[in-house]
Amino acid sequence: MKQQRYYCEDEAGTQKLAISLANAMVKSEMAGVVIYLEGDLGAGKTTFSRDFLQSLGHVGSVKSPTYTLVEPYTIAGLEVFHFDLYRLNDPEELEFMGIRDYFNDNTLCLVEWPQNGGLMLPEADLNIKIDYEKTGRAFCLNALTPRAEKWLTEIS
Repeated sequence: MKQQRYYCEDEAGTQKLAISLANAMVKSEMAGVVIYLEGDLGAGKTTFSRDFLQSLGHVGSVKSPTYTLVEPYTIAGLEVFHFDLYRLNDPEELEFMGIRDYFNDNTLCLVEWPQNGGLMLPEADLNIKIDYEKTGRAFCLNALTPRAEKWLTEIS
């Protein structure tokens, strides 16, 4: 599968990358999409998610779902769920919150800390790994499905 790497010196660079990905995705079907975001604390997962959601058309703030585990949004008729599984103690906890109801053909799901969800999570279309590099951030985007490969070819 296709992989691309980007270096963002600052938050403006992160915003530009998030906008570019959102624009690439808007050209295709976004329903049923799962995006994983991985990286250390403070790497920029929530910042990227905020910029991405606002690029899709969300107006208003984007809260980190660290304590609630999930924040729902409706953007242009699409149900979007932003998960943060950092505080999850056991993947089985996701079963109690009805995790399977969130992932379906009519939703777009962003999942921070997906490794904490174990086998309870579906496979992702796109995995975004964010690492500290120099004074900025390195973003490694791994397309895991054909539609995600197409998005990566359209990112400017």
